[in-house]
Amino acid sequence: MSHLRSRRRLALAVPVVLSLTASLGFLPAAASAAPHTESASRSADAPKLSYVVNTTPSRPTIASVKKAIVKADGAVVETYERIGVIVVHSSNPDFAKEMRTVRGVQSAGATRTVPLTAAGTKQEGGVEYLTAAQAKRAEAASAGTAESEPLEADQWDLRAIGADKAAKINPGSRKVTVAVIDTGVDDTHPDIAPNFSASQSANCDGGKADTSEGAWRPYTPEDYHGTHVAGEIAAARNGVGVAGVAPGVKVSSINVTDRTNGLFYPESVVCAFVFAADHGVEITNNSYYVDPWLYNCMDDPDQRAIVDAVNRAQLYAQRKGTLNVAAAGNSNHDLDADAIVDDSSPDDSTPVERTIDPHECLDVPNLLPGVVTVSATGVNNVKSYYSSYGKGVVDVAAPGGDGRYQTPDTPSKNGRILSALPNGTWGFLQGTSMASPHASGVAALLKSEHPWASPAQLQAMLKAQADPTACPTSYDQNGDGTQDAVCEGGKHRNGFYGHGIVNALRAVK
Repeated sequence: MSHLRSRRRLALAVPVVLSLTASLGFLPAAASAAPHTESASRSADAPKLSYVVNTTPSRPTIASVKKAIVKADGAVVETYERIGVIVVHSSNPDFAKEMRTVRGVQSAGATRTVPLTAAGTKQEGGVEYLTAAQAKRAEAASAGTAESEPLEADQWDLRAIGADKAAKINPGSRKVTVAVIDTGVDDTHPDIAPNFSASQSANCDGGKADTSEGAWRPYTPEDYHGTHVAGEIAAARNGVGVAGVAPGVKVSSINVTDRTNGLFYPESVVCAFVFAADHGVEITNNSYYVDPWLYNCMDDPDQRAIVDAVNRAQLYAQRKGTLNVAAAGNSNHDLDADAIVDDSSPDDSTPVERTIDPHECLDVPNLLPGVVTVSATGVNNVKSYYSSYGKGVVDVAAPGGDGRYQTPDTPSKNGRILSALPNGTWGFLQGTSMASPHASGVAALLKSEHPWASPAQLQAMLKAQADPTACPTSYDQNGDGTQDAVCEGGKHRNGFYGHGIVNALRAVK
């Protein structure tokens, strides 16, 4: 599977499993996008789509807009009154067009390009199992060391940011929770169960929170991404498996996976940010992009509505005291370039190649205001070959793994990131999906040390605690004489590493 597809299911991030016994704020100007088309007439047998209708957040306006929704043959699924976002289903092909003419509606658009019943184009990475001998060697490498976990010898990433030493000073506070907005988390995993917060967990698939027992879990073992992310953040130091960056904090799960095709649609992500904010979550980790568009362009009314809705939700979370951390992406795109070719969108139907301006076509939630953008590094503290970057865009860098060009001196010699997987297993993944939770873990340590810190203050501290890292003199990773990416900026702020590589040890000192 192409690494352009997602930050959460990566051909870059093929797991190696060990089975051990045991209000908007901003809207850029118009940009180049795929043509927007709408049917001129309604059809009784037209497919049903999901929409977001974004209004002035006042009860009278919302009540009036709801009446217009019904008149336009729409059915309200959920209303987020405080941010003025209404999730709607409708089979009226002119629904969004009609809603944009309604008084009080600021934007409205479809959140997908396929009907609600469509199977879509779900893609999964493969699983590569370790042999019994490899697993035994990995365990033996740290056997007899009381201060490390059985598989910690393969966790080069913890040592790279001083997380192993930080845990001895302050492993993090139980009063801090990081919500993993992802494919669900297996809270029964022995490395995650000790730190899991069920009361701050939910399933937001479809835009309405389900808090019933276990709703937050992965649908299948193949939906392993969220469990891996959760383990990276807060796997307990309990003598089992691996350790997280902040093994003393709590972690929760907000599952936003569409049951039909495994995608992360906007209405689900809106639900997740609002749920996290309303349930006292201090930090959210966002190792994904909102489907179906890798970049949402503001001259397309549907995509503009997506940006509007998700941005309202994440800004609401910030106002409630939540810091949002997100992965920069795995396309090796320069997010500060004048033009980028996107040939992967929409990913729920047939992609169409388009050239976009990333300043005006936004990767959501990564490029939204106030969100911490994280690029990925390998064991040599060099940008991972797949990681997107950009001067003034990347805030910090963190270990995400680079199994192609950066090999660690560990028992497995695996340059990816080792963490938990569903059903009590462990495995290796790589991607900015793995970098973001390392930054989230360090942010959780900072919040533990400074419980009074606001999201803005916490972000400032995260940048200040990072190790400044200069641009490499050459970035010809494969040795073919061509630079694979161009890093711009000085040592203290540049396109590859932002303000630097996060430092867990410095965060707790």
